[in-house]
Amino acid sequence: MTMIHLEPVTPENWRCGLRVREDQHCRAQRSEALVIYADNTPVGMALYYDLDELHAYNLSQLFIDARYQGRGYGTEAVRLLLQRLKADGKFEKVVLCYVDGDEAAQRLYEALGFRPTGEVEEDEIVMERML
Repeated sequence: MTMIHLEPVTPENWRCGLRVREDQHCRAQRSEALVIYADNTPVGMALYYDLDELHAYNLSQLFIDARYQGRGYGTEAVRLLLQRLKADGKFEKVVLCYVDGDEAAQRLYEALGFRPTGEVEEDEIVMERML
């Protein structure tokens, strides 16, 4: 089984050639960008930041390179990130958005316990999860 782990973005790994599919392009406070590795291969990235006004972490960006999608890397990366945020302990909630119609993102986040808030920002559905 492939071992998924997260690493901070550094000068050595920040230009690792990852990119999302064209239809997945997206449009502060304390933030952290992380490279998602499968063993020693960079397969994606995640970015979160503190959203003080909502007393929540904002999972702002998550993507798995098109070459590595469908292998469970995104699910495991979000699980690890949720553990990291819970250990950080600043907030008890995580919020995120996904583009309406992106059924894969919806399934991923719902499987990890995120629920729609009822808010919509342009074409993005807002979700939240308690830690």
